[in-house]
Amino acid sequence: MNLPVGKLKHDFLKQLLPTHDGSTDLVVGPKIGEDAAVIELGDNYLVATSDPITFATEDIGWYVVCVNSNDIAAMGAVPKWLLVTLLLPEDATTPEMVRDIMGQLTQACAEFDIALCGGHTEVTPAVTQPVVIGQMMGVTHKNALFTSADACAGDVLILTKGVGIEATAIIARECEEEVREKCDAQFLEEAKNYLTDPGITVLKDAQIAIATGGVHAMHDVTEGGISTAVHELATAAELGVVVYSDKLLGSPVLYGDITRTLCNMFRLNPLGVISSGAMLIAAEPKKGEAICQNLGRSGISAGIIGKFLPSEQGLWLEDTAGTQQPLPIFETDEIAKLFSSKTF
Repeated sequence: MNLPVGKLKHDFLKQLLPTHDGSTDLVVGPKIGEDAAVIELGDNYLVATSDPITFATEDIGWYVVCVNSNDIAAMGAVPKWLLVTLLLPEDATTPEMVRDIMGQLTQACAEFDIALCGGHTEVTPAVTQPVVIGQMMGVTHKNALFTSADACAGDVLILTKGVGIEATAIIARECEEEVREKCDAQFLEEAKNYLTDPGITVLKDAQIAIATGGVHAMHDVTEGGISTAVHELATAAELGVVVYSDKLLGSPVLYGDITRTLCNMFRLNPLGVISSGAMLIAAEPKKGEAICQNLGRSGISAGIIGKFLPSEQGLWLEDTAGTQQPLPIFETDEIAKLFSSKTF
């Protein structure tokens, strides 16, 4: 049986990951729900991650810098160094294409004060479109590390920016003609600009939340969407959770008209669309509102969308009437439907 497109199913992945007993300088090893590895380095921790960009083709260099730096920021670290593997399709790669991608990488690294310090480039028949794989490293003090495992029962669950930010940009850019047929030019332009406004970086989100205090854990929202990211965070912390659907999908701040329109247009479940640019934060209840307010003052929308529970209480999506259903998990990101010939 062939596996579906997207991340490996959590149960299967868990079988593959090596165990880590803490006996080495590897502080945080491979684990579902953790954004990066953490290695002891003198008085500091080296935080390292790797992520590819496979859905997007336009501005792919910007995507890879943001997505990898988000993983570092979610651990409370500062992204510093990036290596990139650039795989380019045979018979479809021009010098102009390569210069464009490298220009995007250079510009994004300069924007976030990250050093592009090496990597690999190759034209290969193994890919049909450009694939960019980033390996990012950052540093943090030993007393400033955040891990997903540190979330606590009773913590409020905060979401920054909102649902489907990255998905909105990808849809508008990769399915431009289909969107143009049904929406005006201003709508299309605003949707494409979601890449930078509100943007797919969470560096500022993490910094503001940490400075406010009360943060126990953070998690970057990527492939599989908000719902899958909540599952990952709860799994790492061995907790249950309840997500309030009205606070999430009923909020015009967290689920705007543009994203709503595109999800409806392409029949995508907004809970399962790729959402880089959003961050989940587990925080002390007494600090939840203050974190949201401080983020808002800096132009970053945020809201409390749920709370963490003891593990035996499970993972739930709750509506305004108090009716609960199991919180869905998406083995395949909803946006993968756009790249199937059956979609249109």
